[in-house]
Amino acid sequence: MQRTAILYLATLLVLVPLDILFLGFVAKGFFVSQVGDMLGELRLAPAILFYLLYVVGVLIFVSGGAGATTQSTLIYGALFGVFCYATFDLTAMALLKHWTWPVVAMDVTWGAVATALSSTIGLMIANWLAPRI
Repeated sequence: MQRTAILYLATLLVLVPLDILFLGFVAKGFFVSQVGDMLGELRLAPAILFYLLYVVGVLIFVSGGAGATTQSTLIYGALFGVFCYATFDLTAMALLKHWTWPVVAMDVTWGAVATALSSTIGLMIANWLAPRI
């Protein structure tokens, strides 16, 4: 139980700053240029809920299993990120008038990278602070 809590918090504490850095600074201009007319003010409650639930998914499907290794977590983290972000982006592409293929490509790629990194670094921190017995 303690290991799971450490894994959860470590993954969350890696993912959130990574995402803030990427979305708020690195790719902000790109997203504004592509879909800026659809962007509104950040609504904190849904954003927080997303991160809390997404990390639960990462632990269930990527890094929380007894056999999780840094290599498997890197691979499955990337795949989980692709599937989750593609679900959102392709749905948005199907329904929203101004969603673009470059946005889909950028966001799905980012989902793969962010999830692979946060799940793997989270696992490494958990292995360091609460090694498996």
